[in-house]
Amino acid sequence: MAAKKAEQALVDQWREILALHARTQCALDRALVGHGLCASDFEVLDVLAEGRAADGSCAWRVQEIADRVHLSQSALSRLVARLEKDGLVDRALCPEDRRGVRVALTDKGRALHGEVRPVQRAVLTRLLAGG
Repeated sequence: MAAKKAEQALVDQWREILALHARTQCALDRALVGHGLCASDFEVLDVLAEGRAADGSCAWRVQEIADRVHLSQSALSRLVARLEKDGLVDRALCPEDRRGVRVALTDKGRALHGEVRPVQRAVLTRLLAGG
């Protein structure tokens, strides 16, 4: 009986995590739509704006971004293509590996990220930090 209760507690905890993720994702999408973004768009801009790629450059390989934003490489490629079409990122072939693609923020992308970052952080604070 104790094993069954422990198992059910794990299942309940997992479902709470999923529900929190879904609520947060929906709230982020609602908050960002007025800026022409969804939560996944912002996550990619945020990775590009706030860090350096493994080689220290400002341009990230698509696989490096995929590892940070938890999207499949194909979903991320479609998202990056859309961001590029909107003038928010640039894509270029990797000079060291012509099969790879590097992505970097444009000035427009950096400006939009700076404008939207406080909106995204406010949603996270409200839903995750009880603020």
